[in-house]
Amino acid sequence: MKCFPYLKEKIRSRQHKSAPELKTHNHSSTSNVSTSGRVTQSSSSTISSRGIPELFEEKAHNLRIFSYSELRRATNDFSRLLKIGEGGFGIVYKGTIKPVDGRGDGIVVAIKKLNKDGFQGHKEWISEVQFLSVVEHPNLVKLIGYCAVDGERGIQRLLVYEYMPNRSLGDHMFNKSHVALSWENRLKILLGAAQGLAYLHEELEVQVIYRDFKSSNVLLDEEYNPKLSDFGLAREGPTEGNTHVSTAVMGTHGYAAPDYIETGHLTSKSDVWSFGVVLYEILTGRQSFERNRPKTEQKLLDWVKHFPFDSKKFDLIMDPRLESQYSSPAARKIAKLADSCLVKRAKDRPTMSRVVEILKHIIQVSGECDSSTETFVFSDDEPVEQNKSPKQERVSESAKRRMLHLAKLGDHVNGLSKRGFMIMQRAKVP
Repeated sequence: MKCFPYLKEKIRSRQHKSAPELKTHNHSSTSNVSTSGRVTQSSSSTISSRGIPELFEEKAHNLRIFSYSELRRATNDFSRLLKIGEGGFGIVYKGTIKPVDGRGDGIVVAIKKLNKDGFQGHKEWISEVQFLSVVEHPNLVKLIGYCAVDGERGIQRLLVYEYMPNRSLGDHMFNKSHVALSWENRLKILLGAAQGLAYLHEELEVQVIYRDFKSSNVLLDEEYNPKLSDFGLAREGPTEGNTHVSTAVMGTHGYAAPDYIETGHLTSKSDVWSFGVVLYEILTGRQSFERNRPKTEQKLLDWVKHFPFDSKKFDLIMDPRLESQYSSPAARKIAKLADSCLVKRAKDRPTMSRVVEILKHIIQVSGECDSSTETFVFSDDEPVEQNKSPKQERVSESAKRRMLHLAKLGDHVNGLSKRGFMIMQRAKVP
């Protein structure tokens, strides 16, 4: 039983098949958007007719193709002792694979196995392979390879990713068995996740709409650097002359933008809404919806409306696990940013590149500000008096240095992304 060469066959037969054949990542029969007339979202304003399937053909050779037996050995026959996660797609296992040349120590990886009876299926598997083979950014999880087998045991679909030892943002925020994230790490994660989305929206030849941004899809490496994972619901953005992509509504309850739910019109601003929800989760330590709360507190976005960022009672929403070790001025600015991401009209929401700029400024100012000040001025006409204890206002010198370092890291990562995009542009085949 050998690995099913599904993707390679599609590439070889590309010349004889129509474009719809390769639109395997689409989730709707209602979309009338073609792959022609694509306009890049980068600053170069170059017109491109290539979509994700075409770009995938260039990048597919970078992926390893595993046999089913290799991955079975890597996970000790998919032992439940090595299970590290589970979702709509299936179960994720920790495993160890051999290097490409077969020499040296094994490589620790995460192996996701498709649940054949699950809601998500083959289309999502194809979507992940195609999108993750094309994108490359420090804040996006790396796909190492895949396996697709059709044999006596039925259809098997597996994906092999880099291993993220600190699990997900959701695990740390909502699972009390995990160590609470420090304020500095929360800022670091927010900035990195925003940079990942900005790259997808604005720095690729093809705009990518993530469509399932949520805390559980933000994975953390050993240094708590965030990486977006699970691209099964990702979609290409609208083509030239179109304002949106029409699609069946997909995503996770509590994170999907209301305009997308109501109309099925998908844009990059749908991701911006989802980011606004996670901003409030980071601040409060609460999930977007918690059934075990009092009825007035079950929906996070409804609850936080009673504690505006410019009010004296704002700090009552802050995550108690922070134990008051946070910058109140910075938290208020993040809440204001969240509110701008959550405005009703999608067009009025900021772009993710603008969100990145604001977060960098918040981090930089938080590190430089005098923590002894008692009055926080959000803008020229919005003074907010604070009645905080010295413990609440105290930001250590080491914390200041860390936040300044985060801002510099953000500039470095952004530079890497732009260089990567320029390399892609120069490597284009006429």
